[in-house]
Amino acid sequence: MQPEFTAIAHPNIAFIKYWGNRDDALRLPLNGSISMNLSGMESRTTVQFDEALEQDSFELNGEAQLGPGLQRVCDFLDQVRRLADINQFAQASSSNNFPTGAGIASSASAFAALALAASKAAGLDLSQKELSRLARMGSGSACRSVPDGFVEWLPGEDDASSFAVSIAPKDHWDLVDAVAVISQGHKSIGSSAGHKLAHTSPLNAQRMMDAPERLKACRETLLGRDFARFAEVVELDSNYMHAVMRTSDPPLVYWEPATEVLLWQVWQWRKAGHAVCATVDAGPNVHVLALKSELEWLQKALLVLPGVKNVLVGEPADGARLID
Repeated sequence: MQPEFTAIAHPNIAFIKYWGNRDDALRLPLNGSISMNLSGMESRTTVQFDEALEQDSFELNGEAQLGPGLQRVCDFLDQVRRLADINQFAQASSSNNFPTGAGIASSASAFAALALAASKAAGLDLSQKELSRLARMGSGSACRSVPDGFVEWLPGEDDASSFAVSIAPKDHWDLVDAVAVISQGHKSIGSSAGHKLAHTSPLNAQRMMDAPERLKACRETLLGRDFARFAEVVELDSNYMHAVMRTSDPPLVYWEPATEVLLWQVWQWRKAGHAVCATVDAGPNVHVLALKSELEWLQKALLVLPGVKNVLVGEPADGARLID
């Protein structure tokens, strides 16, 4: 029996979105993306390899997983076994302190934590670049939860060149993400399946054509802490992604009526002078990005809106790390 290792990783919110792959098997994205790790929300994962085991096992939030959920973890552990040149099975357990599969990037934090815990348990000592590449094989956005703070995923040309790097530390900008939770349920079509539909949208080519300019604008406004311009590019990119989703074949509509109300309200608040903007991942829940000075009133204002069940708050956070 090998030593067990436990790792923590945070979900991230993408300012410039990842949607669609050039290579589904390697999860090589159609375009680069920029994100922020979110404190207060975390996946905690423990892995141990054991020669006595006859198969892999995986437990999520205290429940043994079977079917596709287990298979996805087994496939990922196969990647680790190949890297470490071992043939032992593993037992893995993971827990999230925020809704799973509801469009709050639970797969990103889960596979970032799994990549670190499993690689260490297998005897590997991967660099941050190598760990980011490994996490990407489980979930594309997981590569962004490996480095600290504000992160850019370099799309690369192949497996070796597609990984994420930190472009600013967590204390670079006092941003917060107030996640207005509309639904905690598991979405009917997961992101992995959705990525494969991006090519079917007639709008996707235009989205890809403009992506480099949006990436450049987001990077510049983030590094320059220019919230007004930052808000414009973040909302444009989110709207682009959901336009592609809605015009795919079959169409993907993740929003609920309360999502639309929330987006409209955030726009009104910004028109009134508040430093807030909104972005939505593959789910109905709305991420309201704001300067930290706006947080006190923002939380109260969100909680009284129709359909909002809870507000989760995340500030810029560290990347994946081991714990005792």
